[in-house]
Amino acid sequence: MSTLYTGIAELTTNDPERATPQDPLGRIHDAALVVEDGLVAWTGPASAAPEADERIGVCGRAVLPGWVDSHSHLVFAGDRTDEFEARMAGLPYAAGGIATTVAATRSATDEELRRSLRRHVAEARAQGTTTLETKTGYGLTPAEELRAALLAAEFTDEVTWLGAHIVAPGEEPADYLAELVGPQLQAVRDHVRWADVFCETGAFDEEQARTVLLAARDAGLGLRVHGNQLGQGPGVRLAVEVGAASVDHCNHLSDADVDALAGSDTVATVLPACDLSTRQPLAPARRLLDAGATVAIASNCNPGSSYTSSVAFCVATAVLQMGLTVAEAVHAATAGGAQALRRIDVGRLTVGARADLHVLDAPSVTHLAYRPGIPLTHSVH
Repeated sequence: MSTLYTGIAELTTNDPERATPQDPLGRIHDAALVVEDGLVAWTGPASAAPEADERIGVCGRAVLPGWVDSHSHLVFAGDRTDEFEARMAGLPYAAGGIATTVAATRSATDEELRRSLRRHVAEARAQGTTTLETKTGYGLTPAEELRAALLAAEFTDEVTWLGAHIVAPGEEPADYLAELVGPQLQAVRDHVRWADVFCETGAFDEEQARTVLLAARDAGLGLRVHGNQLGQGPGVRLAVEVGAASVDHCNHLSDADVDALAGSDTVATVLPACDLSTRQPLAPARRLLDAGATVAIASNCNPGSSYTSSVAFCVATAVLQMGLTVAEAVHAATAGGAQALRRIDVGRLTVGARADLHVLDAPSVTHLAYRPGIPLTHSVH
């Protein structure tokens, strides 16, 4: 079956051949699109659209690729409302609060975690997310991290092992590091695509993080890094050194960090909702783009520091408070996220790509920032 989508006021393709410096989205106005066997088969002006087996009109709405949310933590139980309220009253964010979620997650049954995952993934999809990465990291034992990886794989597209989230409560750092690169990595390696490390004060220092990342790379996993969230540190430098696909947070960057990212293919993933929730300085996305780095925008949905799955909210924040243009922010949340996940089949609506269509109840993606807070997702196909 082939399906012609027509009546598209504005089609965001993210096609490099259509993109210009003024419009990195490669937009087509008064457009149409043909889907066949779940893939994009044709895009172009509605006046030149070919015949198809069926026709769906979107009535003058905008269509863009589904959001590619390349950073989330969805395998958890409990919440941290009290911690959030205290932070809003002036208590600073610290990595140690993760232990609260570890205790709740370990106590939850598989079915309780499934219900939570199902709810959060459905919530994200209803807001336009069609590709979703999520991490383990609230189990911190070989058995619990394996459980989290298997559950995550039931609901999400990309699974990341984050045993190196914090040192497990009650463990000595050296003993836990040995467990990470030994039994824990062996338990999860065949069930995840990525490994991540929280390289930060209160979590893992540079040498500890390097040890985990190199062991994961030797085990055949792709690499990601949480870095430079709470202050300047080695996270960005280490991510570039080991060839990580992305380094995420990036709130506190030196000129050398920006240059390193601009000169590499490591994607700088910024997490605007987390910056607001933790009252950290907003990541310098404008500075990174101006330097030539690739930027992705993701939700960082988790119960402690960014309890939202709304990528649209993150896009609006990037435009209104981080200095990005609408086109730059939409590109970062679609094609940028795809690059952070090393995916070429999502984040774009070009021939051969997965036909993940996000239809807005608006004539242009500009409305995502023009009308902040308004739920603009009409449908997801």
